[in-house]
Amino acid sequence: MKKIKKSFELLFIKNIRKTLFSITGLFFLYWFCLPKTLFNDSTCMVLLAEDGSLLGARIAVDGQWRFPQDDSVCSKFKTAVVEFEDKRFFHHPGFDPLAIGRAIFHNIKQAKVVSGGSTLSQQVIRLSRKGRRRTVLEKMIELVLATRLELRYSKNEILSLYASNAPFGGNVVGLDAASWRYFGKSQQLLSWSEAATLAVLPNSPSLIHPGRNRSRLGEKRNSLLLRLHKKGYLDEFSYKMAIEEPLPENPLPLPQLAPHLLNRAYMEHFKGNRGEITRIRTTIEPILQQRISTLVALHNKSLMANGINNLSAVVIEVESGNVVAYIGNALNAGEQYSQDVDMVKSPRSTGSMLKPLLYASLLGEGTLLPNSLISDVPTQLNGYRPENYLETYDGVVPASRAVSRSLNVPFVRMLQIFGLEKFHNKLKKLGLSTLNKPASYYGLPLILGGADCTLWDISGIYASMARTLKHFYPNNGLYSANDFRPPNYEYEAALSKPLTLPLNKNTNYLTFDAIWFTFKAMTELERPDTQGDWKRFISSKQIAWKTGTSLGFRDAWAVGTSSSYTVGVWAGNSDGEGRPGLIGIYAAAPLLFRIFDLLPSSNWFQEPFDSERKVIICRQSGYLALDICEKDTVWAPANALKSKPCPYHQIVHLDKTGNYRVTGECASISEMKEVSWFVLPPLEEMYFKTKNPGYNLLPPISPNCSNDIPMSSSPMQIIYPKNPIKIYVPTGLNGQPERVVFKIAHRSANATVYWHLDQQFVGETKNFHTMEMNPPAGKHTLTMVDNQGNRIQQLIEVLIKKNKPH
Repeated sequence: MKKIKKSFELLFIKNIRKTLFSITGLFFLYWFCLPKTLFNDSTCMVLLAEDGSLLGARIAVDGQWRFPQDDSVCSKFKTAVVEFEDKRFFHHPGFDPLAIGRAIFHNIKQAKVVSGGSTLSQQVIRLSRKGRRRTVLEKMIELVLATRLELRYSKNEILSLYASNAPFGGNVVGLDAASWRYFGKSQQLLSWSEAATLAVLPNSPSLIHPGRNRSRLGEKRNSLLLRLHKKGYLDEFSYKMAIEEPLPENPLPLPQLAPHLLNRAYMEHFKGNRGEITRIRTTIEPILQQRISTLVALHNKSLMANGINNLSAVVIEVESGNVVAYIGNALNAGEQYSQDVDMVKSPRSTGSMLKPLLYASLLGEGTLLPNSLISDVPTQLNGYRPENYLETYDGVVPASRAVSRSLNVPFVRMLQIFGLEKFHNKLKKLGLSTLNKPASYYGLPLILGGADCTLWDISGIYASMARTLKHFYPNNGLYSANDFRPPNYEYEAALSKPLTLPLNKNTNYLTFDAIWFTFKAMTELERPDTQGDWKRFISSKQIAWKTGTSLGFRDAWAVGTSSSYTVGVWAGNSDGEGRPGLIGIYAAAPLLFRIFDLLPSSNWFQEPFDSERKVIICRQSGYLALDICEKDTVWAPANALKSKPCPYHQIVHLDKTGNYRVTGECASISEMKEVSWFVLPPLEEMYFKTKNPGYNLLPPISPNCSNDIPMSSSPMQIIYPKNPIKIYVPTGLNGQPERVVFKIAHRSANATVYWHLDQQFVGETKNFHTMEMNPPAGKHTLTMVDNQGNRIQQLIEVLIKKNKPH
């Protein structure tokens, strides 16, 4: 005893510094022996719906189905695995001396290793130390690390680490992946039989494979179920039902409810490393997603008969901006038609989808009133010649009707009025992210599909418009910059409160009143029927909607909004191939309305009267009224008084019969009648009167004073060539230049027009004023004189284009 005491004094008391240093060193070694991150394996990209259910997953970069760690473990699996693997798990410090002693006894008795005695904590350490040989030394290291693990993590956290990283056979790792691969359900929905099956698998993962192992797997599962039954976790009936459940067969495919959104999330959040975000909970409503996917597949099946192979749709909740359905492409298109391409975010020609935005911009700044007449005649602007869809013209058309009919020529005129550069900047501010070229690159065709946009952007813009209008009364007529924002599909972002910005009296986006009148025009959508007559489309729900068709019939669009939801649809071919019948109203709009039929009904927007004003307009022209106009009082945008007065009404003096125009030089003032007359320019008049029989032409000038009446404008107007231009004349098969057809309009139906080229008389026309000529190459002056002496001239330059020899 004295020797022991002496040794103790020598070792500890006389070398106390060394002893304390050694103890401290061992403590630090123990404290920091456990790596900060136990598992650094790549995980699957997992996409969850709004309710937490699985939308889809991508296999990890190492080829394993390994879901990101789930902090929660279902109670049935937790009970089963503790019972099977580590009965005293909740009571030991990381290792179980009784289990170790029992394992040693069985191993000696069997003369081979039949039991390891490892606790769940030790198994977590072993799983984290991959590739280590199972030696006595390694076992001791695992034991020490397991005790350290217990100090860092709670028991539930250790169970979570085990459940997320345990092998479950083949390339399936972790409880979440195993639940979906073997039973097609979330771990939270596992039955007792399924939980017991998965609890015994990590101990012998090869048992999952078909063959002789199946009986062993069944025996292990049933044995565990019996133990759970005896401990009271299952009653007699539940136990008997559990052992009758079949074992899983071949691994099941994972759900693929939103494969394109999954790929998008993968590209935006994940690069294959454990440190990246690999579990994204979205705002997608799974039942709605599934139902719309079915609709898309059915509609695409009918489109494919016409060679239209791709179809996409997106649904946005207006108030939150959350995407509740995202179908990037019809999955029945097939790989040969690029079904994997996400058309929701693919830039495509806009067609007519930007027209309502231009209309709203003009209304908001007061340049235009809703019913102001816009010219709708053949037009050529800087070499660009827009045409309406049916190549017909109304002469003039109310601006709102140009929206509802989606007329091209009036909108090119409206873009000229608003300004190309200004509209280009407005579109970028509203959220069109694909405008990466200067305005001059797009030119006036910008409004007719000259630029590309994505279904994501355009749907988001219309949803923002709806959100802005919806907030008029809640925000007391003030604007919030938060209302115009891109759509969102991430649940965490939806939960976070948006940046609170002060409310403002003014906005850089679109005004309440402009949005209201735009949506009003969009609810009155008209399209030509098979006979070319205009027909108004009526929906069972009040929806502001717009269709679009790109040049060459390559893209068909339909976007609609209610006060609660915005729906966007695109149809076409991902390779850009055009097809006859690929038109918005026929290819995209039917699906739009079917989707709205699935959505809850909602009240229409409240009209923002406080942001409008009553104005007096000219009944016929829709412009601010002159004193000589027939007047109407209407609600209009707040800036309506900035618009110009009626340009079409003028005072004319008629004789006492009312049949002729006269002046004081050729008629007595007492016999003259002063009348207000609605007068269109000759070209507009020529087209307008054919569709409006009630239009009254100006009476002819009295024969007694035809030379005395000053003309406010020429009664003639050139149709072609509209401006001084270069005319390229091709050479015919006979080697001679083709003839050029010139055309003018005249206000008087009975006028005679005399045509001259370089002061040389060419011929005369009556009623229909077109003239064929064969001018030589060079510059020329074209002169037209009518029988009243009115004259117009146009400079032209003719270039003869010779055919190349074969």
